[in-house]
Amino acid sequence: MASPFKSRMERAKEMKEEDKLYTYNGVIYPVIMCPEENLKAIESLEARTDDVMLVAYPKCGFNWMVAVLGKIIAAATGEKVSKESKRPPLIEFFEPENLKDLQHAPPPRCLGTHMHPDYIPASFITMKTKMLVMFRNPKDTLVSYYHFCDKNPVLPTPESWDHFFSEFMSGQVAWGSYFDHALAWEKRMDDPNVMIVTFEEMKQDLSGGVRRVSEFFGFSLTDAQVQAIAEESTFNAMKDSSKDTHGQLSNVFFRKGEVGDWKNHFSTAQSQEMDVAFEKQLAGTRLGAKLKYDLYCK
Repeated sequence: MASPFKSRMERAKEMKEEDKLYTYNGVIYPVIMCPEENLKAIESLEARTDDVMLVAYPKCGFNWMVAVLGKIIAAATGEKVSKESKRPPLIEFFEPENLKDLQHAPPPRCLGTHMHPDYIPASFITMKTKMLVMFRNPKDTLVSYYHFCDKNPVLPTPESWDHFFSEFMSGQVAWGSYFDHALAWEKRMDDPNVMIVTFEEMKQDLSGGVRRVSEFFGFSLTDAQVQAIAEESTFNAMKDSSKDTHGQLSNVFFRKGEVGDWKNHFSTAQSQEMDVAFEKQLAGTRLGAKLKYDLYCK
């Protein structure tokens, strides 16, 4: 019997490209994975203080970090994160009946979302749920998103690289504008329940990242556990293991995981356009500094 996730994928293959996206509350979403009834239902989702919540703009390392968090939880509690659904724990993917089951799920619940922070259910704020937010330099994010759309039937196949570049820069892609997300999280960096990590710093010091993330969520790990998780969580190791969790979609969710692949795609003019956009919107901000734009995007 096909899983609900795979069934949706098959249904998406039969849809017209122009019907794959729709707008809800001013934000673009994939209609197959995030239908309106899902988005309405999660508005009343009851968060818990001990939920493990992961937030990321698409293609900023979400699936990688889901697997890392699963290993952290398993090491700290002895309880493995359920792989029953065989899909990412994005709350906007949950159908209303799935949310009822979620109410009875044992703690800690590992949840996630690509949603703009202004549209994350309010209970995550009122319950002071800790939220780990993943970001990635915008040039590599754009490239990864382009290839993701090119292989994922749920999203419209890009007409061309140039066309997708323009759509990304204007925020006309699923889940909206990268820069809108970044600016919104920039305003929340003083919140003790929010921790922002970047794809690049996790690549550079994975064991340090595992330790910081586990401490943020209150999980106590030994040095040996941290090291073991880091060794099992390199991007290549995750890509190999994703064949069990994502099946044929492994290469869709885990492509290269490289820093700097944008240089193989951007024209000089496109690189300059992104530079101007970053300078205008994120230069001088704390998140802008954390992204180390001059190091990774110049």
